[in-house]
Amino acid sequence: MQGAQGRGRRGRGGGSTPVRLTRRGKFLVWTVGVLAVLLAGTGGAGAWIYRSLDGNIHAGDIDGKIGGDRPDNLSPGALNILVVGSDSRDGANAKYGKDLDTMQSDTLMVLHLSADRKWGTVVSMPRDSWVPIAACDRGDGTTSAPHRAKINEAFAIGGLKGDVGGAAACTIRTIEQNTGLRIDHFMSVDFQGFKGMVNAVDGIEVCPEQAMRDEKAHLDLAAGCQTVKDEEALGYVRTRYSVGDGSDIGRIGRQQEFMEALAAKARKKLTSPGAMYGVLDSATKSVTTDPKLAGIKPLTSLASDIRGIASDRLVFLTVPSYPRELDVPADKANVSWQYPQAQDLFTALARDEEVDKKRLTTPAPLAARTISVQALNGTGKAGAAAAAAEQLRLAGYSVAGTANAGETGGKTSVTCPPGLEEQARAVAQRLRNPVKPRADAEAAPGVVTLTIGADFEGVRG
Repeated sequence: MQGAQGRGRRGRGGGSTPVRLTRRGKFLVWTVGVLAVLLAGTGGAGAWIYRSLDGNIHAGDIDGKIGGDRPDNLSPGALNILVVGSDSRDGANAKYGKDLDTMQSDTLMVLHLSADRKWGTVVSMPRDSWVPIAACDRGDGTTSAPHRAKINEAFAIGGLKGDVGGAAACTIRTIEQNTGLRIDHFMSVDFQGFKGMVNAVDGIEVCPEQAMRDEKAHLDLAAGCQTVKDEEALGYVRTRYSVGDGSDIGRIGRQQEFMEALAAKARKKLTSPGAMYGVLDSATKSVTTDPKLAGIKPLTSLASDIRGIASDRLVFLTVPSYPRELDVPADKANVSWQYPQAQDLFTALARDEEVDKKRLTTPAPLAARTISVQALNGTGKAGAAAAAAEQLRLAGYSVAGTANAGETGGKTSVTCPPGLEEQARAVAQRLRNPVKPRADAEAAPGVVTLTIGADFEGVRG
């Protein structure tokens, strides 16, 4: 992968060795990394500097905009923080997409900090993830209808009127409904703030192995080591189609590497008050958080928690996914989350349990379309199986049929014939109220059976 690496190679004109990347730096995407590294440096700054930086941070009101029906907090003391790289197209950002008149989320991830602050997990969510988008307050007196789309559309819907708080609220609502995680805080940073941070450290050296040209990202970069700043730096982290496989997954990795290089170089600038202030001023001016996090003091506390985590207990993941064209052949652009692995990840974090990365991988994608499911109505209410079947179809599953269950009044269950245990687990973990599947020698061959009970809450995705 091309990145801000180089591994000992030297830049043009005999420049310094490119910054080496460390495991901890994977966390430093867009906002949190720079703050985590630098905010502690404000402790020795003058009071006027402190007040200036503190006043830079914007607060986005999300109260009353997320709505009800939120996941329970299963682990008090643990924190789930939504971090967004905001792709607003207002003002100076307009050149990056004049065809878009709404806010966009260019990078999306969730940081989980354990209740004891001994470990953390950072989960990147590809913006091409095809998921159900929640019904949201548009900020103009209307509410959007729930529908399926790329996950970053939630930010655009809530930010229709340029309100970052509304954009974050819709994103939080969508993530909560798709994961079962309760989000406690949010942080957002926009394009121009990122550019200011890079310029404040005099640019970052990158060493692409091939030329990178992307008209959409305003990027025309030659192969070889060179220092990028201004529009080139922004284009470097934004480009998708000029390098690798053109996927959002590849871009996430490049952004992670670049942001670590930025944070590492910024650390060296801590001895220079002018440069340090320039980085912090750019970072804090571009940051919007929820009101409880909007200030140097709460952000410094967050930074301290992050720095206290041992590097081998800070885990970096991307939501397990596969190309959506395996479910919908015509869709070449998006990804579907891989179940049961995706829900295993979210359930573990909701319970404040460290994630076993090995459990999140499969030898080959288990596409929803390859799983045949029949829905049985065990509620005694007409139409329950048909409604569940439609949800399964929308999630990509092949529906084998619907029928009434032999008995009513029981709880929702998932059964399968021997040999389909993994497929059954994928279906069971896709439910809003996940259940433990079981194999049954008398089950219909080749089919996973979902029996709808009174406790059935629907299908995620």
